[in-house]
Amino acid sequence: MVVEQAELLGTKRIARGKVRDIFEVGEHLLIVATDRLSAFDVVLPDPIPDKGRVLTQLSKFWFDQFQGLVPNHVVETDVAQFPADLAPYREQLEGRAMLVRKAKPLPVECVVRGYLAGSGWNDYQKTGAVCGIRLPAGMKQAEKLPEPTFTPSTKATAGHDENITQEQAAALVGTDLAREIREVSLNIYHKAAEYALGKGIIIADTKFEFGLFEDKLMWIDEALTPDSSRFWSVAEYQVGMSPPSFDKQFVRDYLISINWDRTPPAPALPAEVIKGTSDRYREAYRLITGSELR
Repeated sequence: MVVEQAELLGTKRIARGKVRDIFEVGEHLLIVATDRLSAFDVVLPDPIPDKGRVLTQLSKFWFDQFQGLVPNHVVETDVAQFPADLAPYREQLEGRAMLVRKAKPLPVECVVRGYLAGSGWNDYQKTGAVCGIRLPAGMKQAEKLPEPTFTPSTKATAGHDENITQEQAAALVGTDLAREIREVSLNIYHKAAEYALGKGIIIADTKFEFGLFEDKLMWIDEALTPDSSRFWSVAEYQVGMSPPSFDKQFVRDYLISINWDRTPPAPALPAEVIKGTSDRYREAYRLITGSELR
């Protein structure tokens, strides 16, 4: 079932993002990952089948994998265990909804970069550094960094996030908490990157979000998905070029090829681009978890 937007009569929706619809369910929140897709900060008119289910089920996989490192916000993902009021919407919610704790989000996005790619590569070409962190001279696109690098950013409500320094992050959340989110982010990345490599996937970079629940750090939002991470195939990886990725880059490349001006309304996507993107999301899930998406 393709879901472009979640409609739950009698349940208060408190937010609608580019991909997720968030509802208030008693003392918890219900986060529904739809099949919407945004590119260049514009939501596209065509949904990507199974995208929301991949985001939710892959997040659950990683949250379970690393629950010993830091608490996460997941309460329940089995719709059969959701409150009775949600029973009429079981088909709509199946596999794409999470009941979560209400944590207070921190105003910092925690980005970890393991390879020189994307905006980091652009930054390096101009300055020889990534987010102010100096790197060795002569590095090439997609090259592995000497060590994974923590580059926090602000959380923009509209438009792009802005990179900030560790000192600026400390000014926003406090020195101790800034140090903790840096250490936790790097720890998760190290372990996830090692695990994924054994499955044939390179995690080039990723971003985490954290919040506070009962005054303790909690991992929230999504976890190491194709929307929050740059996944490359080990088999196709090559230094000096931008490797194919398991995410919406396939869509971005199409939109660039037709010279879209990146302003709404976005153009419709051809069937082969929709299918190709859906296939990439599902393949990322299969490789990482070892199971087909259900």
